[in-house]
Amino acid sequence: MRVISGSAKGVPLKTIDGDRTRPTTDKVKEAMFNVIQFDIEGARVLDAFAGSGALGIEALSRGAAEAVFLDTNRAAAAMIKKNLAAAKLSENAKVYVSDCRKYIKEYRGEPFDIVFLDPPYDKEEVKDVFNELFTCKMLSDTAIILCETRQELLPERVGSFVRLKKYVYGKINVTVYVGEK
Repeated sequence: MRVISGSAKGVPLKTIDGDRTRPTTDKVKEAMFNVIQFDIEGARVLDAFAGSGALGIEALSRGAAEAVFLDTNRAAAAMIKKNLAAAKLSENAKVYVSDCRKYIKEYRGEPFDIVFLDPPYDKEEVKDVFNELFTCKMLSDTAIILCETRQELLPERVGSFVRLKKYVYGKINVTVYVGEK
């Protein structure tokens, strides 16, 4: 696994040992970033369920202004910090050991422009996080949300956000939501 493009192109990214994290493959990551390539510059990014931090790091490498990384696993958070340092992107990043839903409920900062939701496949957290994410005040009016799931049926519409597209890569689904303008 590596950074695909931008200032940190080619930098290898590491994950913690074991099966507690499931890194997004380079193929799926590249496809996701093709969808948002013109929206990254200057964006505020939330990488929820961050694992290795690959998605947020890719966004920073491609010009995002700031990225916030969330993971409940302390070892994963430590690895994200190491990956950020290796990519020389720590300055514009914040890493929190936090449950995503708790972070959303307590959030009081500036809105995010891009959100990556990539929860563990064996849990049904996407639906719970979805409802809370779309009812809080942490998304910009033009936010883009990318959800990586395994054959999870996500709604067509959530609040003022609509499903733009669903991409299928083997057993992996990437669903893209955008705010209605």
